[in-house]
Amino acid sequence: MATQLIVLAAGQGTRMQSDLPKVLHRLGGAPLFAHALAAGAALDPERTVLVTGHGAAGVAEAVAEIDPRIVIVEQDQQLGTAHAVRMAAAALAGAEGDAIVLYGDTPLIRPQTLQAMIAARKAGHAVVVLGFEAADPARYGRLVMDGRELTRIVEFKDASADERQITLCNSGVVAADCATLFDLIAEVGNHNASGEYYLTDIVEIARARGLSATAVTCPEEETLGVNSRADLAAAEAAFQTRRRAEALEDGVTLVAPETVYFSHDTVIGRDALVEPNVVFGPGVSVETGARIRAFSHLEGAHVGRGAIVGPFARLRPGAELANEARIGNFVEIKNAQVGEGAKVNHLTYIGDARIGEAANVGAGTVTCNYDGVAKHLTEIGARAFIGSDTMLVAPVRVGDDAMTATGSVITEDVPDGAMAVARARQTNKPGLAVKLFEKLRAAKAKRLKDRG
Repeated sequence: MATQLIVLAAGQGTRMQSDLPKVLHRLGGAPLFAHALAAGAALDPERTVLVTGHGAAGVAEAVAEIDPRIVIVEQDQQLGTAHAVRMAAAALAGAEGDAIVLYGDTPLIRPQTLQAMIAARKAGHAVVVLGFEAADPARYGRLVMDGRELTRIVEFKDASADERQITLCNSGVVAADCATLFDLIAEVGNHNASGEYYLTDIVEIARARGLSATAVTCPEEETLGVNSRADLAAAEAAFQTRRRAEALEDGVTLVAPETVYFSHDTVIGRDALVEPNVVFGPGVSVETGARIRAFSHLEGAHVGRGAIVGPFARLRPGAELANEARIGNFVEIKNAQVGEGAKVNHLTYIGDARIGEAANVGAGTVTCNYDGVAKHLTEIGARAFIGSDTMLVAPVRVGDDAMTATGSVITEDVPDGAMAVARARQTNKPGLAVKLFEKLRAAKAKRLKDRG
């Protein structure tokens, strides 16, 4: 049976103190709403509808980058959650199967939790609500249960004193047959303390029709909603803790797990080793047996089997390291392919380049890739040796088995097997250093005296 996904992303998030729509704030390198979409994607939804509000244009642009097939509808007036879901009705007209409602500012719900809700639907419950036992129920809505049956959901502001003692709380996530969901929502009124249309009211409406409702529970952490910068920081901490545990479970060695930071899409193969204080930005994959040494930063990069990166290395978008490549301390790689077994070990910038297998790039080398208007390619052949402090002025090619002398500025191609020397001839001036220092010290003494 098909599943439809509705993600509500219309909240303004005034407590964020930001001009950015709340759901565009990032968690693990991705917008908040993207995490809800990722969880829902595990259900293989037939259609996905995202309901926007504040900052709709910016949200729509971000959605298009993730998946242009997602249908975007706008909630012009903020009239409550039921009203927001109703905005998706036209986009889901004629859709069959279950619909599940998620929230763009609730990024930590696991796919397994959503699958449990769908299983409860298949067990015969018309409406399934996701609940959690709250350590501090505070102002959460309460789930009123009668055995396995959910009889009603009451908002804190509308709850009696006895109902406020209930610790089973409402996450807002709901699953129901798609047609039934919109049919129930059509009957929701706004006769409550806020004058809004509550999605939670569909439980009582369903029961009045003789339909069954129940609750599926999950850990409270999964339901964390982001409404402030403090919430965002708490969500990031929870996300990182989860990803570190998953990496360890998958066979990755983290020397100091609490100091390693992952992105939402980080992929690391088993038997890879990650030293302390490493940051993985979006778009990083690391193959098995690779070693990422301390204080390295990787983004948009691929690291091959058995390769070593760092310490204190930076891989920028487009960095492609083949198997057994070596990238050392204070080396930056950008939009460059480093061949199998090639070494770039010290104090070097490699941008817009291709480095052949087993090549060696000496300390202080720079690919001068930018002319102020455009970027240009540097090619370093297989087994080439680049002497320390070489400036490679692109576009330029150093051939296979070729060499550059230390301190050279290479502006022309170097043929295979050749050695390029491109530096001024050294001239020694006897006694000139002593005379120059005497002159400089005398000038300095005079300046101090004049100030005096």
